[in-house]
Amino acid sequence: MAQGTFLFVGDSLIADFNWQERMHHFQILNYGVPGETAQGLLGRIPTISETVSSPKLILLMIGTNNLLIEDYSYLETLRQIIVQLTSHYPTTEVITNSLLPFQMPWLNQDTLERLNKQIENLTLQTGSCYLDMFTKFKANSDFFQADGVHLTPHAYDLWAKSILEFVAFLVEDD
Repeated sequence: MAQGTFLFVGDSLIADFNWQERMHHFQILNYGVPGETAQGLLGRIPTISETVSSPKLILLMIGTNNLLIEDYSYLETLRQIIVQLTSHYPTTEVITNSLLPFQMPWLNQDTLERLNKQIENLTLQTGSCYLDMFTKFKANSDFFQADGVHLTPHAYDLWAKSILEFVAFLVEDD
């Protein structure tokens, strides 16, 4: 029996995995869109909120495609996304996922760590939760496909397990 609806929003990293298969305790709604930017997701939030009513949890993973086009100023848009999600769903826990340690020649790990610190601060300011997957993925380049961005099945298994552990902690903390 499902423990509630779990809404996933973001880019191809969300869209490319069968979360339902790994998280059968929830009804998973996957609103990931390959190529999505923060600005695109912000524009989709009204449609999502009309379609999805009262999810118990939301996992937000966005920013990858912004960085791929060297848009480092998307954090204000991310803040707006979090604010809109918490406004549309006031009783829902919004979990904002960190950026992952992508392996792009022009993107160094220090920049990603700095951006993740800013994302973590945004979650504190907005009352949402922060899930740090950067640290867990940093130690293993085998988590990424040859493009340096998309994930291997092993990486998705770790991510799904980490989300479930984080959610169990949230539920226990309530």
